[in-house]
Amino acid sequence: MTDDQDNSPASNPRSAIQPLDRTGLERVLARAAELQALTAEPSEGMSELQLEEVGKEVGISSEHIRQALAEERTRVRVPEERGTVGEWFGSTVATASRIVRGTQAEALAKLDSWMQGEECLRPRRRFIDRLTWEARRDLIGSIQTGFNLRGRAYALTPASEVGATVVPIDADRVLVRLDADLSVSRRRSVGWSGVTAGLSLVGAGALVTLSNVLGGSMLVAGVTGGVWAFSGGVASIAIARAQQRRLARAQLALEQVLDRLEHGEIKSRAATLLDLIVPSRR
Repeated sequence: MTDDQDNSPASNPRSAIQPLDRTGLERVLARAAELQALTAEPSEGMSELQLEEVGKEVGISSEHIRQALAEERTRVRVPEERGTVGEWFGSTVATASRIVRGTQAEALAKLDSWMQGEECLRPRRRFIDRLTWEARRDLIGSIQTGFNLRGRAYALTPASEVGATVVPIDADRVLVRLDADLSVSRRRSVGWSGVTAGLSLVGAGALVTLSNVLGGSMLVAGVTGGVWAFSGGVASIAIARAQQRRLARAQLALEQVLDRLEHGEIKSRAATLLDLIVPSRR
């Protein structure tokens, strides 16, 4: 057998394989990662530098690798909404993310300043890359939101927790993700809606029964009971729609905060008289 025969496509099948296109390459990489995850030991992992090297080998820039890493580290698990409750009352979480200029410390400081000064929130937990806040429940906070002293909607105060996660992408850019937990608010709305619907049905039934016992007109009792039940249904729907609007306002508020952060409109605030009277709890 000659050397030419040894190097022919028939004797060396690898030389006859066509290069993969972009779609095929992505499928191969995804499947390889899946197989690796199935066989890897729990302690095995890959550093950021290793990921960047792998990305370079397959033609993915380091910038995109770092952005994908930042998105993964700030990812918030949003429960999948199914059934009537999710359809009528909306999700339990509002979330928004944006890439902005600045450092991690600067972004967190500006967000903390805005949430305390403009959204009537107070710090709840502090981490290296994440801050969380909750609504102020003290006297001053109640007056500020109740009488709307600043002329704001305070759309984030119904949330049981508002969080900000900031992860660096490079030296002068960070990925910011904001999230507002409205699970308690939705649970309360579902409860009130159910109670309202139940009471309306019980009231309608009681009217019909009472009219029957007293020998009154069943037609009048039926109409009155129907109107009563219909009113209760309308009230229940109104409660559900109010919760949807609450979620939408919180979503818009998060987007607006990111808009201001992106355009440099959030500055460090000076202490106000309200802060001096009732300082925020840290």
